[in-house]
Amino acid sequence: MALPRIILIDDNPARGQQFLAVIQFLEYQGELYSAEDFSEKLRSVDDVFAIFVGAGVDKQATVIKAVVELVADTPVVLLIDKGTLLQVPSAIQSVVTSIQEWPVTYTVLMDSLQGLQKQQSHTKPAPRNTNNKGLAGSSEAIKQVRFLIDQVADSDATVLILGESGTGKEVVARALHKASSRHNHAFVPVNCGAIPAELLESELFGHEKGAFTGALATRQGRFEMAEGGTLFLDEIGDMPMPMQVKLLRVLQERSFERVGSNKTIHCNVRVISATHRDIEQAIVENLFREDLFYRLNVFPIEMPALRERVEDIPLLIKELAARLEKNKRASVTLTPDAINVLMQHSWPGNVRELANLIERVAIIKPNGVVDVADLPAKFRQFSVSDEIIVEQAPENFLELAQEMEDKLEQAVLQKVFSAQLPEEGMDLKEYLNEVEISLIKQALEECNGVVAHAAKLLNMRRTTLVEKLKKFDI
Repeated sequence: MALPRIILIDDNPARGQQFLAVIQFLEYQGELYSAEDFSEKLRSVDDVFAIFVGAGVDKQATVIKAVVELVADTPVVLLIDKGTLLQVPSAIQSVVTSIQEWPVTYTVLMDSLQGLQKQQSHTKPAPRNTNNKGLAGSSEAIKQVRFLIDQVADSDATVLILGESGTGKEVVARALHKASSRHNHAFVPVNCGAIPAELLESELFGHEKGAFTGALATRQGRFEMAEGGTLFLDEIGDMPMPMQVKLLRVLQERSFERVGSNKTIHCNVRVISATHRDIEQAIVENLFREDLFYRLNVFPIEMPALRERVEDIPLLIKELAARLEKNKRASVTLTPDAINVLMQHSWPGNVRELANLIERVAIIKPNGVVDVADLPAKFRQFSVSDEIIVEQAPENFLELAQEMEDKLEQAVLQKVFSAQLPEEGMDLKEYLNEVEISLIKQALEECNGVVAHAAKLLNMRRTTLVEKLKKFDI
């Protein structure tokens, strides 16, 4: 029986030979074509399992388009250098079947090929999941996390989620589980740092009745509870060394024994782990096993700190407030100025710190509007920045700006040239104030009350407009 044929189109000979070696190791038939001759060769071959297009190809978009037209029913996978995902145009991302970083481990590539095989076995492939997976935000950093979740969700590769405390690593783990084929089974989280070392083995693997003092009945462990589903090992960096050895054995052999039993239990569980610690430094300090790290770190996902994606704060606040309201607890609304100030904070506690703040202000002002003055003292040290605009500008902002500028010019000219000085005289200052108030009100109306945008329409600083609003009591 002929081996499945995989074709790589790449102008980088070194990468091509490495790829073919990996493909042959995984028991596939590999062939390397250049960007110059792929078109003619593809017309003469049959039964192609998948086509990979390397990053070394010149005019990559043109090559991919030609490949898709030649072999419409064959999966096309784009190989990219690590860390270059954001440089791939969205037009290319929408055409290819998947994107794979290179170099890649055998495990990840095998899982990717198995995913393609499953996809080919269905007459109608499932549409790509485009929701936010519980990760609020539109920054490039959070888009990258969503992309990685899509890439690895359908495989059984172990995933290591890295990031500071409070960044939402468990949210990523749950999103992975929900997007995977295991979503109908249990998601079982375990905080390895919160369980005493002497109890962790029983917690993970279970125990038999009488196995130790206090073991009054047989008890399932978390691995058994997660059968067919996902086991999430949070704070894996805090796991004691003796337990690391036992966990490594489970990952290698997919079997374990309960405490006090010699009966081997086989398990079908996907393991996702997370830590805020520097595991590589822990390995140097002999606090973490290097072989376990490589077992866990097949597919790493790094969750960015909140200070690295401050543009997501308005959406996060909206999400957190909606969650409070959904749980039938008091909700809250923050003014643009309050959000502006929060976006200048460094957020050492990340999203967890932000969530605690929203809950706090919701208690202080239930169902109310929170302004800068209502925030804790450490936030009030910041002044509202003109460089940060919280609300999205109207789609026709440029047209409104030009229209407002024309109105301003016409209004001034009309008042100057058509005004008649009464015989009894007039208060020029009051007259000009009326003109100014009228134009400010028009600008605010055009911008739905957003002061920052109205200030731009009037070609003045936001702080200047705020002073005028107070002066004229608008």
